[in-house]
Amino acid sequence: MGLCKRKSSPPVEITRADDGKIRLKREIGLIHGVSIIIGVIVGSGIFVSPVGVLSHVHSVGLSMVLWTVCGVFSALGAICYAELGTTIPRSGGEYIYILEAFGGLPAFMCLWINFICIGAVANAANSLIFATYILKPLFPECDPPEIALQLVATVSITFLTAINCFNVKWAAKMAIVFTVAKLAALALVIVVGFIYMGKGRTQYLTNTFEGSNYSVGPFALAFYSGFWAYAGWNYLNFLIDELQNPKRNLPLAIIISLGTVTVTYLLANVCYLTVLSPAEMLESSAVAVLFADRTLGVMAWIMPVFVACSVFGTMNSEMLSMSRVFYCGAKEGHLPSIMAMINYKWLTPAPSVIVLMFMTLIFQYCGDIFYLIELSGFAFAVVMCAALGVLIFLRITKPHMSRPIRLPLAIPIFLFFWTLFIVFLTIYQQPMESLIGIGIFLSGIPVYLLGVTWSKKPKAFTNLTDKVTIVFQKIFMVVYPDKEIVD
Repeated sequence: MGLCKRKSSPPVEITRADDGKIRLKREIGLIHGVSIIIGVIVGSGIFVSPVGVLSHVHSVGLSMVLWTVCGVFSALGAICYAELGTTIPRSGGEYIYILEAFGGLPAFMCLWINFICIGAVANAANSLIFATYILKPLFPECDPPEIALQLVATVSITFLTAINCFNVKWAAKMAIVFTVAKLAALALVIVVGFIYMGKGRTQYLTNTFEGSNYSVGPFALAFYSGFWAYAGWNYLNFLIDELQNPKRNLPLAIIISLGTVTVTYLLANVCYLTVLSPAEMLESSAVAVLFADRTLGVMAWIMPVFVACSVFGTMNSEMLSMSRVFYCGAKEGHLPSIMAMINYKWLTPAPSVIVLMFMTLIFQYCGDIFYLIELSGFAFAVVMCAALGVLIFLRITKPHMSRPIRLPLAIPIFLFFWTLFIVFLTIYQQPMESLIGIGIFLSGIPVYLLGVTWSKKPKAFTNLTDKVTIVFQKIFMVVYPDKEIVD
C-alpha cells in the first residue's frame, strides 16, 4: 500500500487540458447535490418496510412523532457535517476530517470501516433488492429465480460502474432522473392516500396515541429504526472537490434534501394508513406493493418498477460518493496508489470505482447479506461518532479556524453523546454480532502497520508493486491528479 513514486511522465500519451493539468472537475451543482443526497436516503425502506418505528412504539401517533424527531436529528447531524465540510473543504468526508484532527491511524480505521463494511455491502444488498423488484412483474405469483437475481444484480452494478467511470456529469444527471422517479412513486402513494382520505377512510388515523409504549428501551430502538431510514445525508461531503461553490451549495443541499425527505416520509406513512391497518403494515414485507395491490388495480405492477428505480438511484449515488472516499484515502497513501489516479480523458477516479464494483460483486454472493446490512449501520454510527468528536475537538483546540458555518457547540455535543448511546445500545441488544463487527473494524490495525507504516519493504516487493501499478495505469489510462501533461 502507499503511493508509489511518481514517474517523470505518464506511461500513456495524453493531450493537453485547458490548464495543462489533470484533475477532477467541479461538475456537481446544487440540484445535482440535492438529488445525490435524496437519492441515497430514499432507497427501498420507505416503500418496503416503513414499520420499524411502529413495531416498537405500538401507536400511529407516537410513530409519527418519532419520524419527525428522527428527521430533525438527521438534519442537525447533516448541518454539523456541513460545518465540517466547509471548514475542511476536501472530498473524503469523515476520513479527511479525522485525518486532519487525529492523524493517520484513526483516519485509516475510518477508511477501513468504509472500505469493508459500508460502501460495498450496501450496494450489494441494494443491487439484489433492485433485481427482485425489477423482475417482480415478470414473476407475479412467485419469487424470481436465484440465477436471474444474480444476473440482473451483476448487470446493474456493471452498468453503473461504466457510467461513473466515463462521466461524472452523467452519473449526477442519473441521480436527478432517479430521484424524480422515487419522489414520483411517493407522490403516487400520497395522492392516492389523500383520495381515500377524502372518501372518509380515516379509521386508522383516529385515537392515534392509543396503546403507545413509552418505555425507554423500545423508544430508543424505535428512534434507532427511524434514524437509519434517513441514513445517507453525509454522502455529499465525499464529493467536495467536485461540488460547485461548496460553501454555499453544501449546506443548501443538505437543508433542502432533509426537509423534503422528512415531509415526504410523514405524508407517505399517513397515506399508507388510509388503506392499510397498522396490523397489515406490520405483517407486510413490502408495504408499498401491498398498498398498490389494494388501490391501483391492473396498474399495480408500476409500484415494483418504481421501487426498483428508487433502489437503482441509491446504488448510483452510493457508487459516485463512496468511490471518492477510496480515491482520497489512496491520495494520502492509505490505499494502493493506483486508486489515487484518475482517467486522463474522462477525469474520473476510474480505478476506485472499479474496485468498489468488484467488492460489491463479491458481497453479492455472501450468504447472510442482511447481517452485513446491519453491520454497515453499526459501522456508520461508529464513524459518525468519530466525526462529531472531530468537530468538538477542533472547536476547542482551534477556535479561530475559518468556519463559514458555525453552530452552537451544544448541538454537536448532544449529537455526539446520543450517537454514542446508539452504539452502546446496539452492543447491548446484539452483543455477538457487535463483537464480530468490532473485530472486523480492529482488523484494520495490522493492515495499517504492514501496508502504511512499514516503510522498509523489500526492494523486490516494491519493484513488483511498481510494475503492477504501471500495467494497471496502461489498462485504465490513468495518471496522478494535478499531473503536468507532457506534449
